[in-house]
Amino acid sequence: MIHIGLTGWGDQEDLYPNRTKAKDKLSLYGQYFSTVEVDSSFYAVQPRDRMARWAAETPESFAFIIKAYQGMTGHLRGKPYFTSTSEMYKAFRESLEPVIEAGKMQAALFQYPPWFECNKDNVKELREVKLRMEGIPCALEFRHRSWYEGDMRERTLSFLKEQGWIHSVCDEPQAGLGSIPIVPQATDSEMTLVRMHGRNVSGWHQNGAPNWRETRYLYRYNKEELLEWKGYLEQLQEQSKDVYVIFNNNSGGDAAANAQMMMDLLDQPVKPFPDRTEPEKEEGPEQLELF
Repeated sequence: MIHIGLTGWGDQEDLYPNRTKAKDKLSLYGQYFSTVEVDSSFYAVQPRDRMARWAAETPESFAFIIKAYQGMTGHLRGKPYFTSTSEMYKAFRESLEPVIEAGKMQAALFQYPPWFECNKDNVKELREVKLRMEGIPCALEFRHRSWYEGDMRERTLSFLKEQGWIHSVCDEPQAGLGSIPIVPQATDSEMTLVRMHGRNVSGWHQNGAPNWRETRYLYRYNKEELLEWKGYLEQLQEQSKDVYVIFNNNSGGDAAANAQMMMDLLDQPVKPFPDRTEPEKEEGPEQLELF
């Protein structure tokens, strides 16, 4: 089955009536999509009670894809919050427990940075990470092209399969070594993850710019591009029982609309977005001239 969702729910404004409170957004989100990627866990390991609340606010069949904390993937800059690697992984695993207990934990997503290239040290690290995450489904996403160049493509896919990693298949700008090609190959018979980042080449490498959030994922897929991906998804569905598709192209608020376009192409039911038009204010009665 193909499941469609978005990265986060807080800023998906198309889904919510005007003046919707933040605490009400996740339950409303669950009326439109069956899965979500939790991005806040990348910036800080989330408290257990918060994870438990999120699990309780979503439908029974809902699935969470939870992004690994940045200290676990080599993104962290500055002083580490945790005193050791073991403590960090222990805290992350414990934060996932309420979602696991609710039966809504689909996978932890390990997205590695553009400087994480294909070499022996990094292969060794991936083996160690998989051991630390034993018992929890883990998806792996690269951002350095060396993992897929030449004969390394098949060797990488074989390694992921051997180690039990779920392949994160990406659509992203083709912008040199710091981006990866579309590789529609599953490495796990139960699940494949697909992440749609958009195709904004000029914005892709602006990660350090002050307005990078406004430009990096600024892209709206057209119907022809989504039809191309419909073919890839059907191909992946033959290789994995479930395919989870996350639209991350939301710098301009395009993710929700593109996700529903894909659902429509797949003949999945689509709930219309609410009318966010502000009612016109009625003008008060004219004041009589007293003088």
